[in-house]
Amino acid sequence: MTASDEQESAPLLEAAPAHSRPRKSSYSTLPCDRQRCTKACTHGSLSDPGYGAADTVHNLKRDFLINGCGAGGGGGGGSGDGTPPRADSPRLGMRPDRLVYSWCDMNAFVTGEERGQRWWRRLRPGRAAEARDAENGAGRPAHPVKHILKGVNGTAYPGELLAIMGASGAGKTTLLNALMFRSPSNVSVSGQRAVNGFPVTSNALTALSAYVQQDDLFIGTLTVKEHLTFQALVRMDRNIPYEQRMRRVQEVITELALTKCQHTIIGVPGRIKGISGGEMKRLSFASEVLTDPPLMFCDEPTSGLDSFMAQNVVLVLKNMALKGKTVVCTIHQPSSEVFALFDKILLMAEGRVAYLGTPEGACNFFKEMGASCPSNYNPADFFIQLLAVVPTREEACKQTIELVCDAFQRSEEGLRLAAEVENVADTQVKAVMAGGLWGENPWQTADASCSPYKASWIAQFRAVFWRSWLSVLKEPILIRVRMLQTLMVSLMIGIIYFGQELNQDGVMNINGALFIFLTNMTFQNVFAVISVFCSELPVFMREHFNGMYRTDIYFICKTMAEIPIFIAIPVLFTSISYYLVGFNPSVDRFFVATAIVMLVANVATSFGYLISCVSTSVTMALSIGPPVVIPFLLFGGFFLNTGSVPEYFTWLSYLSWFRYGNEALLINQWSGIDHIDCMDSNSTCPRNGQVILETLSFSENDFTMDICSLFGLIAGFRFLAFLALLVRTLRSD
Repeated sequence: MTASDEQESAPLLEAAPAHSRPRKSSYSTLPCDRQRCTKACTHGSLSDPGYGAADTVHNLKRDFLINGCGAGGGGGGGSGDGTPPRADSPRLGMRPDRLVYSWCDMNAFVTGEERGQRWWRRLRPGRAAEARDAENGAGRPAHPVKHILKGVNGTAYPGELLAIMGASGAGKTTLLNALMFRSPSNVSVSGQRAVNGFPVTSNALTALSAYVQQDDLFIGTLTVKEHLTFQALVRMDRNIPYEQRMRRVQEVITELALTKCQHTIIGVPGRIKGISGGEMKRLSFASEVLTDPPLMFCDEPTSGLDSFMAQNVVLVLKNMALKGKTVVCTIHQPSSEVFALFDKILLMAEGRVAYLGTPEGACNFFKEMGASCPSNYNPADFFIQLLAVVPTREEACKQTIELVCDAFQRSEEGLRLAAEVENVADTQVKAVMAGGLWGENPWQTADASCSPYKASWIAQFRAVFWRSWLSVLKEPILIRVRMLQTLMVSLMIGIIYFGQELNQDGVMNINGALFIFLTNMTFQNVFAVISVFCSELPVFMREHFNGMYRTDIYFICKTMAEIPIFIAIPVLFTSISYYLVGFNPSVDRFFVATAIVMLVANVATSFGYLISCVSTSVTMALSIGPPVVIPFLLFGGFFLNTGSVPEYFTWLSYLSWFRYGNEALLINQWSGIDHIDCMDSNSTCPRNGQVILETLSFSENDFTMDICSLFGLIAGFRFLAFLALLVRTLRSD
């Protein structure tokens, strides 16, 4: 917009006669009171836009009975006998093919509440009902900080692509999150949300819809086809056979033009080169359309893409809408080509609806207000700039926004939308009363009777374990670098401590080498896994809340897939350095020492999992890891004699795997050694292995207890890690 155009538009808006200006709105885009608005949304828009006020009760009832769904002539989602459509029907989860999603009087407040406070509040007596009311949209927060959404109403129809547009801070993403029941914990949302006229719950909407978020999150070591295969295994209905799932995967790959890259690794930005940004965005769509959802939400699908790729992505959405799906997306400053693809646009400004209708209608609406879009100008840019709040002109811009929103409320489009919603609601009520059609809410019935997970526990386990195992095999750092590191360290220790003999100097060196074994296995394995759950947490959270798999499935499979690596590395390390140093040459002692080192490595791995699960980021995990390990290192019996541990720290020494591992290795090394070469003049030289163990306050009778304690620490640390991960999912719910 040029400066002259901008100066021309604002005066034209302000020049409207005082008697024709709309009265100040109470943050509602439709001229109806709360009771009528709630009724319209609760029993709401069950028809295509073709149904108007002139449709009779007889025609609506006939469409219900013939098509099984009140979706105008294109229903087909019900059973055909007048019964409500089920959410768990056989065809890819069998839901109605045509869904009308409506929302009424949506308000959102930033409460200023910390992320964890709401979770703890739910545990307090008498707070369960309050939490449910807040989730269902009843009431307002006690101490609101900022009013983000202000009485937003709207409807999305099947076969249409609805784009939510507006300047930064207008409330686009907040509205989309509210429609999807995914608002952050510090945002309180109220209002009515309905599908085909019936109030819908969070779980039911998740089963009926797909949500393509702005950030593309994948396991980067998988190929495109492997990723979609995993998605098909956990997202499609459990009654669908494997062959049909694979056919669906291939169909989606073909439809979204992913054939050329189906065997290409997805990639990790900055680390592993993979597919392009446009292919990655199409892969996000492919993941969501596998189950053929009738309702789709997209948050900024063109973010980070050039104009050509952005147009291709929106064309994908347009094609989905043409197949009868209901598509809602937020978009920021689309090009004129992309703007022309939208069937409906919802202009947001300061949390209110400035316009809802066709793009052509938007141009006419602003033209009638005296702010016509200049010729050869992108209408999307014009609308966004007109409804933006300029930093140096806040008051004038807010007055313009209020004038536009109030004008739409009283405009022909706004009145038509209000009449349409109210007439459809009245017709629906009359049809139910006249014909005795269904009276119960099918979404609540499905929500109460169905599990949020499409796959069974066993199917989830097989799929997640398969993916975890593939990611381990394809991770170059975990396999190649760690094996090379183990080889180099074991050779270095073997060369430094090479050929120790059973004399006074050899005793000290052998004990030091054994403790080096423990130290190396601890720090190498702790830092190998300390970032595992931190780095994959966003992927896990998104997939878990999409109903793909359970928390326990993810944790068990992730840890089980890495067990072979943490068995192979200790075996390789011990096999190289054991005989180079000159430890007890008996073969059975070698295998026992290998088993002990293996147990210590897995205890350290379990402790690393615990740190990873309690840390909010990789940086935090790397910061708290070493300081927490050091106390356990000190209680290992090498730097501090176990008999000298202060009483107030005795409990901590019992949690030290260094203590149990060091004692077990020393017993394995020195038990049965009856003679050590000592000089006659040296009275402090230990004469046999028993003396060495007594000097360190170790006992051969504790060997079995040491082994059992190491197994117990593995189980205990992993259980605590699982609890920490479970708590994080509950807090984010």
